[in-house]
Amino acid sequence: MSGAALGIEIVVVFFLALIILHRYGDFRKQHKLVIVATLLAWHLCFLMVFILPLDVTTTIYNRCKLDVNGSYTPPTNNGLPLHQNNISPPRKHECFKPWSYIPDGIMPIFWRVVYWTSQFLTWILLPFMQSYARSGGFSITGKIKTALIENAIYYGTYLLIFGAFLIYVAINPKINLQWNQLQTIGIAAANTWGLFLLVLLLGYGLVEIPRSHWNGAKKGYLLMKTYFKAAKLMTEKADAEENLEDIMEASKPCHPNAEVDIEYHFRDLTSHAEKKNYLSFKQEVSKVNESIKYNHPLRKCVDTILKKVIYSVQRHRRTQVQWRILLEQAFYLEDVAKNETSATHQFVHTFQPQEPESKVTQYLYTPTIEWYWECLLRPWFHRILAIILATFSIIVVWSECTFFSTKPVLSLFAVFIQLAEKNYNYFYIEMACFFTIFFLSICVYSTVFRIRVFNYYYLASHHQTDAYSLLFSGMLFCRLTPPLCLNFLGLTHMDSSISKRTTDQPTAYTSIMGSMKVLSFIADGFYIYYPMLVVILCIATYFSLGTRCLNLLGFQQFMGDNEMTSDLIDEGKELIRREKRKRQRQEDGENRRREWKERYGNNREDSARNRNIQADQKESSFTETNTNRSVASKYTRSNGRNERDRVELLQDAEPMDFNADSVNEDPLDSDSGRYQPGGRYLSMSRSRIFDDV
Repeated sequence: MSGAALGIEIVVVFFLALIILHRYGDFRKQHKLVIVATLLAWHLCFLMVFILPLDVTTTIYNRCKLDVNGSYTPPTNNGLPLHQNNISPPRKHECFKPWSYIPDGIMPIFWRVVYWTSQFLTWILLPFMQSYARSGGFSITGKIKTALIENAIYYGTYLLIFGAFLIYVAINPKINLQWNQLQTIGIAAANTWGLFLLVLLLGYGLVEIPRSHWNGAKKGYLLMKTYFKAAKLMTEKADAEENLEDIMEASKPCHPNAEVDIEYHFRDLTSHAEKKNYLSFKQEVSKVNESIKYNHPLRKCVDTILKKVIYSVQRHRRTQVQWRILLEQAFYLEDVAKNETSATHQFVHTFQPQEPESKVTQYLYTPTIEWYWECLLRPWFHRILAIILATFSIIVVWSECTFFSTKPVLSLFAVFIQLAEKNYNYFYIEMACFFTIFFLSICVYSTVFRIRVFNYYYLASHHQTDAYSLLFSGMLFCRLTPPLCLNFLGLTHMDSSISKRTTDQPTAYTSIMGSMKVLSFIADGFYIYYPMLVVILCIATYFSLGTRCLNLLGFQQFMGDNEMTSDLIDEGKELIRREKRKRQRQEDGENRRREWKERYGNNREDSARNRNIQADQKESSFTETNTNRSVASKYTRSNGRNERDRVELLQDAEPMDFNADSVNEDPLDSDSGRYQPGGRYLSMSRSRIFDDV
């Protein structure tokens, strides 16, 4: 099994990163270089998390071999070695090779490739690709020029930090500056920046992840939060539509007096903008882009239009998809609340799922099993999981504050690993290391997925994340993972600079990092005492201080005891009710049309078929004419029936008053519009235009 475990984990982690990236990115529409760069960054970071336990077990095995070889002196019998008399030499203990043992020389090369590739991505390539993706230019040279200018200050900051460390080392007479030390300075600068951000994200995740599962057991809490999200998302959805309309209006002054083909395309562009035809507008913008060359005087105007249109269309499409997903979640949570009091213990859905379930799922996940899981077992599952995660969080906080203590050893993770090391239980060591670093990485990475910086950085699921956000997430992962691994080795005392055991063989990962003693104030100060701030951050997260500050600044956040939150919950509840009535009317209309087709459509087809069979062969042309007339009359009447259904629905519509005190629960109640801030409802006819974009 030498090296097999390493190869298996490389392949497994690659598919794990690919699956997660597929959930957030769009492989068909986004540029292939963006997908490849983001996938490579995620893959390398996940590899560090999964491979580091193998490095720990391999290091413990190598330490065992050194211990046995260094402490054992072969006894003699009259000057002859004892083993020549067929007597086995005594040993203090046996060194059993772990199943995941990696041969010597492989791990250092592996860590060099992984670490330096990730650093090249996060500090050079990905920032450049971000600026390139945001650039409004359409020539490769123009985009590269814009990206270099935007990153000049960015790269200058790196040089400033590295130069400060370099000056410190140069003026220190006790340090002889060498190439390895220069590498260590660069690594220390990158890890210092990453550790600063790591503690902030870790402090949030240690509290929020257990609390989210505990709140997941409260059906009422989840439903209120969904209503709150619905109100906020509807406002964002309306803003996205208005922004797209503003972009289209701003494009109308770009009507040129130029060549005939350019003037023709711009005239169509203005016409589609006035008619609010988004899809045709986008297609016409593409034609304008192809017609106006890069040396044309109107090229700047086209670049501005295209840059804004692409961003606006992406935002509009994202809000539409998120709104549909949120509606399904709200409908399902309301169904769970209704089915909790069911005496038949059968889960009944208000609406059929949008995507039909497979036969295997229908056979295994029956309505009875679904009722017991959703209404009885799932809340307890979330409570138990929340308690387990909270216990892990407490252990992490304690260990972060005490891992520097070696006599006595106070870090609980270090105690567990050292106890297993005495018995050389490699499986237990690997599982303990894996669950520890996996929990740390989940706390950090989940916070990265939850962060939203206005609309510039936002990881949206269901393939709705733009290229800029994907690249930015790759940058964050590459900067956070190396200090996360160093922090894990410090918690378990596998880092010799923390354990103070100079005779122990270091892990391959720490040997690549180099000796941080070159910068003693970083190694003995910042790396040890700064992680203690996680306690303050956990306390602030527990009392939701950040959420309260955002509310004071005008950014509405979900808080159950807040008046603004209650207003948004009521607003979202009303929106969900209206969408439910709208969905019910649509299903009723489909059922009526289906019944009409089954009742009348088949009879007409049968009568036409009988007339064709009974007709004389000599009058085949006349019979064919009659058949065509009957078919034409059938579709004409069907369309008339559809028109009558539509008119009937419109006649049943009632004027909507969002501020009304009472709400009509009649499923035939009207909902003919979308919500606008201030209680306005406009037509939803445009909401489906970008479904196929």
